[in-house]
Amino acid sequence: MKKSVAVIVFCVLAGFMVFAGGNQEKGPSAPVSQQKTITFFHRWPNEPKYSYMVDLVARYEKLHPDVKIQMDYVLNDSYKEKIRAEVASGDLPDVFCTWSDSFARNLVESGKVRAINDLMEADKAWSSRVFPSQLQGFTFDGKVYAMPMMMDAKVFVYNKEVFAKYGLTPPKTYSELIRILDTLKANGIEYPLIEGLADPWTISHYLGPIFYNLVPEETSLTDYNPATGTFTDPGYAEGLKIFKQLKSYGGDLGTSIKHEEVRNMFSSGEVPVMFIETAEFKLIEDNDCPDFGTFGFPAIEGGKGKPGVLEGAPEGWALSTKASPEAIEFYKWILNDENMSKFTKDTGETTPYNDTVNDSNASSHTIAAAELIKNTKQMIPWFDNAVGISVGDVFMRGGQSIMAGSATVDDVMVQVRDAATKLRAKYAK
Repeated sequence: MKKSVAVIVFCVLAGFMVFAGGNQEKGPSAPVSQQKTITFFHRWPNEPKYSYMVDLVARYEKLHPDVKIQMDYVLNDSYKEKIRAEVASGDLPDVFCTWSDSFARNLVESGKVRAINDLMEADKAWSSRVFPSQLQGFTFDGKVYAMPMMMDAKVFVYNKEVFAKYGLTPPKTYSELIRILDTLKANGIEYPLIEGLADPWTISHYLGPIFYNLVPEETSLTDYNPATGTFTDPGYAEGLKIFKQLKSYGGDLGTSIKHEEVRNMFSSGEVPVMFIETAEFKLIEDNDCPDFGTFGFPAIEGGKGKPGVLEGAPEGWALSTKASPEAIEFYKWILNDENMSKFTKDTGETTPYNDTVNDSNASSHTIAAAELIKNTKQMIPWFDNAVGISVGDVFMRGGQSIMAGSATVDDVMVQVRDAATKLRAKYAK
């Protein structure tokens, strides 16, 4: 019996050593008492990014036996809640991922996020590789607070075989898009265009380009500033009506499923048109999807805004003000050319650095997406990152309510203006 217990204890200890990162090639580790711990927080508990992050940490710990990376991760909306709670508690991780624009600005306003201008100035070889346009969403009052890891944009993808079958070509105007969807519906395709509205962020991705088409740019700039926004322009209500029209092509199903399920439907050929992020190209390619083409959000006739802009934003890494020199070294290493190229190869994401997306690590679709983003004249951020958080939440929940039939467009706009009034009052203090 004692022998059996000893064997069990040995196996458990051996398993623990492997789980903790033991590697025959790693060589001697520093004593635990001498190891420096770096806290590292991201939002990818799912594949393929999860495996990339696990490998990233393992490789760094192998190179630096005196460092232990304490990695934590939760998915999207939970990440937003947890990172805000950690800011409030003063326990912000050393290195953490962040969206750009209003999300980053809210973190920066806490005073607990480190500006990185000094790091960029001290190591030009490291900082000069990045596409300048992708720093804008992380720059506040002339200071840069995050370095982008990936860049992304929103486009429609369409099934080329289906379009060819019915003699359809990519639309240039909103009316043309509606004619295409009507044609597909008339030919027996149950869901010509669908979105998983169970994920609230998908609503904001539609509203961004719709509003930018309809609302004068100077009005948008005023409204998207939480200190001055009123949202009284009629273009917002008109935009919600257009959103409702587009989502009607998904029927009742669209209100109950998630974006990932719709992506799988496109990959299997069940849905011929989908509004999707360029970052998702690899995910549909890996599912043996039909050959697909892309087009941007078409111009809405009669709109008083600015058609033809590309919606999207970078996502990057930021540092806590308490980050140690070891954490800063890890931070810079994450973003070197080798890791950025590997990130593109492993995940299909487009990285905003010179020569890190090429035919050795990316598909033709991903390369084209990188060039599209790099060369676009103007990008607008995701709507929920462009406006005050409380206003964005009302629009997203309102979009769900409109499609569920529990609220009207006018109901939602009353709630939006109320949220905007409260934000103005907060910033007036």
